[in-house]
Amino acid sequence: MLDPQTLARLQDLEGEFNQVVTMLSDGQVISDPNKLRSFSRRHKELDQIVKAYHAYQGALGDLEIAKELFSESSGAERDLVRSELDEAEGHIEEIEGALKSLLLPKDPNDSKRVIVEIAGAEGGEEARLFAKDLFDMYLRFADRKGWKVELMGSVDSDRGGFDKVSFILDGQEAWARMKHEGGPHRVQRVPVTESQGRIHTSSATVTVLPEADPLEVQIDDKDLKIDIYRSAGPGGQSVNTTDSAVRITHLPTGIVVAMQDERSQLQNRARAMQVLAARLLAYETEKLATERSADRKNQVGGGGRSEKIRTYNYKDNRVTDHRIGMTLYKLDRVLLGELDELSDALLADEKSKQLAQSDGSSLSSG
Repeated sequence: MLDPQTLARLQDLEGEFNQVVTMLSDGQVISDPNKLRSFSRRHKELDQIVKAYHAYQGALGDLEIAKELFSESSGAERDLVRSELDEAEGHIEEIEGALKSLLLPKDPNDSKRVIVEIAGAEGGEEARLFAKDLFDMYLRFADRKGWKVELMGSVDSDRGGFDKVSFILDGQEAWARMKHEGGPHRVQRVPVTESQGRIHTSSATVTVLPEADPLEVQIDDKDLKIDIYRSAGPGGQSVNTTDSAVRITHLPTGIVVAMQDERSQLQNRARAMQVLAARLLAYETEKLATERSADRKNQVGGGGRSEKIRTYNYKDNRVTDHRIGMTLYKLDRVLLGELDELSDALLADEKSKQLAQSDGSSLSSG
């Protein structure tokens, strides 16, 4: 059975839900798009919880009836009622599990747009080609999910790969699913430059950041060093006759962001500031989390692990996620954007750890 503290919280949330329903019919809320959006979002969040809570109350009622019938029954009828009693208890356990999951703290970044940066790492040109493959994979995944994609900037390599590429994803569950993609990705395959057919191992890094709200990050101009230079294409050749590329260095943290894809210096600066704000938000969030837990090793926002998070083996058509020990022999399908099986497993693993932590906290507080 749920503890009194959880039941009290559910009652409070039910009261809040009723207030939200009332507000959604208020003329002042209906006429204000921001308020309407906010209340609608909260209604959607609370609706699932309240429905599960009502189902839990109904299941408790069914259990009490089954207990009464069981105490009054005998013989074959008693066996039948016993099975109904077991079924009612099982139903309650199922709803309790769902409620605990629904009551887990929400990630504050869930509603934000997501900035993704991919860069070739170890392996020279092959790593840059792999960066392009990852970029294509995520674009296909985004298309399957119905997310909007906005290309921010890219630096092409000589053979059609990416030294670096950055883009924005916007859509339902974009952050929830993409945050698990942050980190080093390893590829094992025969490079196009290999004449002997030998398998090489290369890697690319994926960094995933929630877009920062202007109110969340304050950037002082005196903390910035801004360099203006000419845009460069594959091999370093100039692709622009004007100095429009922008590199911004945040002096207190040493974070550097460069943008060159936009036509004007002002546009590149705006893009660079957008990424800088996201990186600073991730930096401050990680710093705070590290202070709270010295043992915490995962980079908040993704991309900060020293070990490889995933391996893509072309010879065996295999992809392995090392964090959850999951291997799929369908690399060809994964590269076409069919990431759901991996993504679902990573979300389930995250929720399972949250529930274990929540249960541990309940035990220690009790």
